[in-house]
Amino acid sequence: MAFDLKNESDVKEYVEKLGIEYRFGCYSEKKPDVCHLLGDYLESIKKDFEKAGKVFRSNCDDYGYAKSCLKFGHYSFLGKGKASSSEKGDAKQAFSYYTRGCELNDADCCLHSGLIMISKTKPAIIERNIAKGMEALTKSCTLNNGTACFYLSGMYISGVYKNDDVKKSATPDPSEFAVQKDMKKAFEFATKACDLDNVYACANLSQMYMKGDGIERNEKKAEQFKKKALEMQEALKKQQAELKFQQGLGNA
Repeated sequence: MAFDLKNESDVKEYVEKLGIEYRFGCYSEKKPDVCHLLGDYLESIKKDFEKAGKVFRSNCDDYGYAKSCLKFGHYSFLGKGKASSSEKGDAKQAFSYYTRGCELNDADCCLHSGLIMISKTKPAIIERNIAKGMEALTKSCTLNNGTACFYLSGMYISGVYKNDDVKKSATPDPSEFAVQKDMKKAFEFATKACDLDNVYACANLSQMYMKGDGIERNEKKAEQFKKKALEMQEALKKQQAELKFQQGLGNA
């Protein structure tokens, strides 16, 4: 049956049939990718976050579908999909689902689990572990997550103290660092992050080439990466402006 998507009644019928197809594909045919689509459908079309959360959780637990682990991790962290709006997020549960998704090779899950482990402001119930956090971020970067590569670069630019509560000295002892400053590694991770279109990494590369940090000084390269960063920044501004315009039309 052909649907006229300019006709409101046809659109409603199409949406309902889509939901039926997703439910059949998930519950009867037990297809993990369709279960994830069902979760997205319940979230974005039906606005039923409680049911969507249950679908994402089950799809992660029962079928090991990494993207659903990521989704339920977000739901847990934000307290989204709770039966009561007064219920708060569960950071420990979120972390467990991010970790599960990372084990299933989801780059975004590795990013989030890594950031939680290295964070100075992590929830008290999650032990800070810089070494394991670095492992998760490195895996995320290897799986081509530009944000993870950028964070790794930043950690090598400044170094990471084992204990951030200690008073920093002008000439700190190397033993005080969990991650030693290493501009060559910082350059390598920044290069990959920039290749993956992280605008901040491209800006940092420009500065590295200009100063000769981690790489031989090269003004021409510095200018190239500066230009790339500015072009990416301008493209991002245009995308944001277009999104605001579309949202304005939707609210008109």
